[in-house]
Amino acid sequence: MKTLDKIPTGKIERATTLVKTGVKIGGNYAKYYGKKIVNPDLGRDELDEDNAGDIYDGLKSLKGSALKVAQMLSMEKNLLPSAYVEKFSLSQFSVPPLSAPLVRKTFKKYMDKYPEELFDTFEKDSINAASIGQVHKAVKDGRELAVKIQYPGVAQSIKSDLALVKPIALRMFNLQGTDSDKYFKEVEDKLVEETNYILELQQGQEITRACQRIANLEFPKYYKDLSSERIITMDWMKGQHLGDFVKTPFSRALGNELGQTLWDFYMFQIHGLKKVHADPHPGNFLVTGKGTLVAIDFGCIKEIPDTFYGPYFEMASKENIADRALFKEKLYALEILLPTDAPEEIRFFEALFHEMLSLFTAPFHEEDFDFGDETFWAQIAALSEKYASDKAIRKMNGNRGSKHFLYMNRTFFGLYNLLHDLRANIKVNQFQKYL
Repeated sequence: MKTLDKIPTGKIERATTLVKTGVKIGGNYAKYYGKKIVNPDLGRDELDEDNAGDIYDGLKSLKGSALKVAQMLSMEKNLLPSAYVEKFSLSQFSVPPLSAPLVRKTFKKYMDKYPEELFDTFEKDSINAASIGQVHKAVKDGRELAVKIQYPGVAQSIKSDLALVKPIALRMFNLQGTDSDKYFKEVEDKLVEETNYILELQQGQEITRACQRIANLEFPKYYKDLSSERIITMDWMKGQHLGDFVKTPFSRALGNELGQTLWDFYMFQIHGLKKVHADPHPGNFLVTGKGTLVAIDFGCIKEIPDTFYGPYFEMASKENIADRALFKEKLYALEILLPTDAPEEIRFFEALFHEMLSLFTAPFHEEDFDFGDETFWAQIAALSEKYASDKAIRKMNGNRGSKHFLYMNRTFFGLYNLLHDLRANIKVNQFQKYL
């Protein structure tokens, strides 16, 4: 794979890259409409593939927040066309790495020493490269280590990157500009946290200690003396990325065991710690040869305030969903319904969220739930399609819900997709024995 000797760090440089990407997309549309004149029945598949490729190519050279947004969108399998999901999924752990000279220069800047001065051996070529940093293998005192190095300029470009992608997000999610600031501030704050590797080290150590007793789950050890604000060193964990593992033949029993481990891990964090690893994509989990699950990368941790936790999970109760008066009360508590709403908006969004939550909370209404059941996923796809094509939504104010929904919903959608990939049948309340 081609390596990068330089990453655009200035606002103008990064904006120029995105403008060039926009020109390419404009050309794709011109080509598409030209073909459609000749063939009126032409579908959008080729257009989606061309656009997804050009957007990804532009973002991967920028790295940082812009690429992280693509990674987040790759988890929205029911929101984007498959071409975008497939291409954006590459941002999880397959993007062009920094060149060896730039790695050495970056390491010296962040640690005040070159890699060979700290480690017995240090592999100059990265093992994998993602949106915010890349990982190198090293050895010190006989111990194999993973050294994650943050890309230059990532932390400083977060605000300007989000300003560049904001207009796209406003259109995609039907948000009103002035009222959407709380959501973008939530994303900005989380991205800033993800670039603070000292915080990630602390979070990793804290969650590792708290979750040690969960069966079939492993974590790396972190090394504070070999880490800094932009470098983090941990044990090298052997295993296969979960995204690769699910593409290989595996037994139903192993899929169930790994799925149960994931479910217990997430439910324990949410209900026991009131904070959660809010980045559940396949690149953050490994499956070992002995069939255990390894959790890595604790840069994105979402704390769940009691004021949100209470009504959020009260709405997941089957009895509360059936009680329409109580359900409506919780919609107001979670800022889904607003005091300024007109009667037609209240009726519309109450019906919409009642239908959505009746389906999405279905796993919580059973003792056992089979995430491999394609009926459940077909219902989700059908519901997504229904509201994606509902013109009434475009007329409504799309700014709905507390800012805490962003990362909580991302967590659950990501978890559900991982469990679906594992075709796991899980025991819903088993996690309670760890509380």
